Amino acid sequence: MNKKSFIVLLISLLALPMMSQNPFFKKATTPYGTFPFNQLKNEHYLPAFEEGIKQHAAEVDKIANNKKQPTFANTIVALERSGALLSRVSYVFFALNNAETNDEMQEIAQRVSPMLTDHSNSIKLNEKLYERVKAVYEQSDKLNLSVEDAKLLEDTYQSFVNNGANLNVEQKEVYRDLSKKLGLATLQFGQNALKELNDYSLLITDAKVLEGMPADFMEMAAEKAEKAGKKGWLLDLRYTSYSPIMTYADNRDLRREIWMAYNTQCLAGSKYDNTELIKDIVNLRLQIANLFGFSTYADYVLRFRMAENSKNVYKLLNDLLIAYKPYGDKELAAVQEYATKNGAYFTIQPWDFSYYSDKLKTALFNINDEVLKPYFELEKVKKGVFGLATQLYGLQFTKNEKIPVYHPEVDAYEVTDENGKYVAVLYTDFHPREGKRSGAWMTEYKGQYKDAKGNDSRPHVTVVMNFTRPTATKPALLTYNEVETFLHEFGHALHGMLANGTYESLSGTNVYRDFVELPSQIMENWGQEKEFLDGFAEHYETGEKIPATLVQQIKDASNFNCAYACLRQLTFGLQDMAFHTITQPFDADVVEFEKNVTKQASLLPHIDGTGRCTTFTHIFSGGYAAGYYSYKWAEVLDADAFSLFKQNGIYDRKTATSFKENILMKGGTEHPMVLYKRFRGKEPTIDALLERNGIKW
Repeated sequence: MNKKSFIVLLISLLALPMMSQNPFFKKATTPYGTFPFNQLKNEHYLPAFEEGIKQHAAEVDKIANNKKQPTFANTIVALERSGALLSRVSYVFFALNNAETNDEMQEIAQRVSPMLTDHSNSIKLNEKLYERVKAVYEQSDKLNLSVEDAKLLEDTYQSFVNNGANLNVEQKEVYRDLSKKLGLATLQFGQNALKELNDYSLLITDAKVLEGMPADFMEMAAEKAEKAGKKGWLLDLRYTSYSPIMTYADNRDLRREIWMAYNTQCLAGSKYDNTELIKDIVNLRLQIANLFGFSTYADYVLRFRMAENSKNVYKLLNDLLIAYKPYGDKELAAVQEYATKNGAYFTIQPWDFSYYSDKLKTALFNINDEVLKPYFELEKVKKGVFGLATQLYGLQFTKNEKIPVYHPEVDAYEVTDENGKYVAVLYTDFHPREGKRSGAWMTEYKGQYKDAKGNDSRPHVTVVMNFTRPTATKPALLTYNEVETFLHEFGHALHGMLANGTYESLSGTNVYRDFVELPSQIMENWGQEKEFLDGFAEHYETGEKIPATLVQQIKDASNFNCAYACLRQLTFGLQDMAFHTITQPFDADVVEFEKNVTKQASLLPHIDGTGRCTTFTHIFSGGYAAGYYSYKWAEVLDADAFSLFKQNGIYDRKTATSFKENILMKGGTEHPMVLYKRFRGKEPTIDALLERNGIKW
């Protein structure tokens, strides 16, 4: 043995104990091969990423240098099934980096991001590999492929082209540099937003300042203060604190203070300033688009969306703006009139709207969150949401405490079909923590696919929320909005759990960005149906079923200020499109830019020195760049789709089975419009949405 071989062997032997203790390198002995979170330490990630990249690179190299003629099996399928270890590590790390992060994990993310970008670029810019992919693609019409196989071939080829395979040598190096910088910038943006959120707190020591706040909020805020070693009531900017203050606090100065804190996060001069990062991100994206011959980043990405181009996106946004703006003006006028009649002799400001809007809603419909929350105990809501999946799709949910979880508050369920056959594992994580980013989302620890022998490898899915916590005297009671959020994320989970594809990259939620929200948003429709609410909504103290009058009031109030809500979404969509349709390098004031591009859809006055773009993680650190319009696009789809359930019955199994088989199970195996028309029988229009909202156009 020569010296070099001996050193390599010695290093390998020294690494064995470390690898043997690393859960990423062990064969899973947990139920359904779930990840052993109880064995996981931060020190395990980096070696696992490094080994995963090494293994994947070797697999790719073998495919690229295969001496046999390129075929669908030895090139496209082989590539699809490569990188198993790296996928496993990435699923776990990035899911936990959102749900249970810490400083060390964020440092690992900063280190790993350029490694992963380099690795991805090395694959997509591998000329030998691309030539093999291209050779198969060019003979696709002779291969007699199934619809799913043809979609995999098309997507694989386009992913190479879209990531620089057709660029010249010099351009490829530019692309490598730009994509690496973009990955780091978007990662830093999200980390800054989370740190700024965690940094803010306001201690209130005088109960009079909090007049109007519900008793359970006071109890929650007191518990926060006690946990922090303080006396009084501790407020923060998480939704479970921010939203109730905006809605119930009689103290206008407090509302303004909290609103200003929320809307000045990560602005210029703050500790975690994101303003320059926004410029970096949009300019890097523009440079990438230009490199590929597109004048804007929106043009670059929308080719692979249902909307197809920015013209169609703007048509949707402008059509909705024209339809809803007159109603929004009337809604604001009604809130202003109510506030004035009740002693508010000032023009409604952003920190006033929710407060007076809620009071007007109560006056008109005798309903608000405090009336509804006693009927929405989390455990019973969970029973209701799971029960909806049972009635529609025959799914059963059984808590399994043998499945390891990453935090004591997380529950794991084994999901089976009506015949008792295993379908998926579902993790639920409901309450805010310092290590969890804000908002709500669904993701996976393992996707669904079928292996080379046809064995169906089922998914492990998680839904993560930031719902109101239980207190010492009350269980977790949800607002109606939180119930809708649960239904929404659970819809994403169903899309993942019911996946039935051959290839993981086409399975579950791996669909066009502006189609992925249909399975989630359609679920929200059941939230105001009496037949659904009767099944679980009971008063947490008396056991009384939610009164029929209250259910009717929910329905009657469902369109209250719906134009305001739509216009608010349009401001985000217009802002997103404006940042991503720039044709020249951007160096303007980001807040002033935001103000100008959203003013046509804004009802409330702009407050100088405030802005939301600096915490707009969806587009600057998530996957919604030039895609935030998707929520409104999907709302058109979900209104149109649910109208069929309303026509046939909200629990009609034939309709549900069609939705499951044509939408939920299919993933991205076919073009989404083909799938939608197969379910609905026609293309969608905005008519059903306008009708649902009571909008006449």
